[in-house]
Amino acid sequence: MRADRLVSLVLLLRHRGRLSAATLARELEVSTRTVLRDIEALSSAGVPVYAERGRHGGFALLPGFRTELTGLNHDEALALLIAGSRRGAQAFGLGSALASAMLKVVDALPESQRDTAAGAARRLLVDPETDLLSRRVAAEEVPDAIVAEVRRAVFAGHKLRIHYAAAGGKPQWRTVDPIGLVTVRDQGYLLATRSGEDRTYRLSRLRAAEELPEPAHRPDRVDLDRAWQERSTRFRTGGELVAVLARVRPARRKELVSTALAVLAEETGTDGWLRLEVTFQDSRHAEWALWQLATDAEALSPEWLRVSLHDRATAITTRYEARVE
Repeated sequence: MRADRLVSLVLLLRHRGRLSAATLARELEVSTRTVLRDIEALSSAGVPVYAERGRHGGFALLPGFRTELTGLNHDEALALLIAGSRRGAQAFGLGSALASAMLKVVDALPESQRDTAAGAARRLLVDPETDLLSRRVAAEEVPDAIVAEVRRAVFAGHKLRIHYAAAGGKPQWRTVDPIGLVTVRDQGYLLATRSGEDRTYRLSRLRAAEELPEPAHRPDRVDLDRAWQERSTRFRTGGELVAVLARVRPARRKELVSTALAVLAEETGTDGWLRLEVTFQDSRHAEWALWQLATDAEALSPEWLRVSLHDRATAITTRYEARVE
């Protein structure tokens, strides 16, 4: 276990540069004291790791250091094999490349590991195409050529010209500085800036893309997870959102919350039902979410939503009251 951890520590420093002891401890899921002992062990073994003191200090490897770190243990090989079943790579146009890589990894494994890892992988299924109700999970289709052009610009740090159709709008050409790519529930997004302002583009709305030779204006390092969280927060709290006060059976709470953008308040009523104040993207989103819960939820406000749901239910009732002659 320690040998694997030491290899992981060196790989982290090689690929991410200077890191603090606290960051290394979090990545390796050990204590900072263990990290310090591992750093000392690496130094004693001749690995050129050094410490930089100060507020932004940490540990780093000497520039140009290279070493051969070969050999996959069983769990690492298994992780790569089951990764091939994830559809996330499809969002970035890497599905065929991932499948090809899996074949190469399997072929390179010792025969004993190949058989055991492949056998174990067949007993794990990640993100199947349908859920327990046989509802097909719809993955967005984006032409590989478009995603490949976006991906090249992101990796090369070049400006990107995109033909983009915003929701309800006509496609328009715009030039952006790409930051990174994110996939959420099989939906791909491009994080970028335009004229210095943060922008988020849905890959399925791209009609064309062209990598430009000019360098992009962007920071050398980026924390994509943090950037995504910040943009998600701004999306939930900005714009013309719809706030809804609803009562819902506790057993259906998860369904309501999963469709809402944010939960602003929550309490349990004297009747045992939950009262939640939630926000939705627009009126159609709010009506759809409450309608899915049928009689297990009730919109208390705004009044227009109650009227809309009442009219919809009345229309359904009228339709099925009609007798066939």
